[in-house]
Amino acid sequence: MRILHTMLRVGDLDKSIAFYTETLGMQLLRRTDYPEGRFTLAFVGYGPEEAGAVLELTHNWDTPSYDLGNGYGHIALAVPDAVAACAEIKKRGGKVVREAGPMKHGTTIIAFVDDPDGYKIELIQRN
Repeated sequence: MRILHTMLRVGDLDKSIAFYTETLGMQLLRRTDYPEGRFTLAFVGYGPEEAGAVLELTHNWDTPSYDLGNGYGHIALAVPDAVAACAEIKKRGGKVVREAGPMKHGTTIIAFVDDPDGYKIELIQRN
């Protein structure tokens, strides 16, 4: 078994696709409209779905926004240099909500950014 994807409900699909592809550098792998159900699914990731886990962005056409649940944590991405990644994300219009630095009670270098819907994305520096 392996993890296939994580699903996030998003309010503005085009804005979310732009964030994940243009700001975080993922690729739009596929996008399918389901008119009878009034929703669209878009899958984004750093490589083919067959090779690793991806994100499923679900847009329900009649729902412009969602409340973030208090059970949600974050998506984690490995980066070679968290300081450089934050600088690039800011340059691309992304919102860094915790600058790169050691995690509390540890030495791992991490940072956090928000996606357009407020979902947290952790950047973990991996040398």
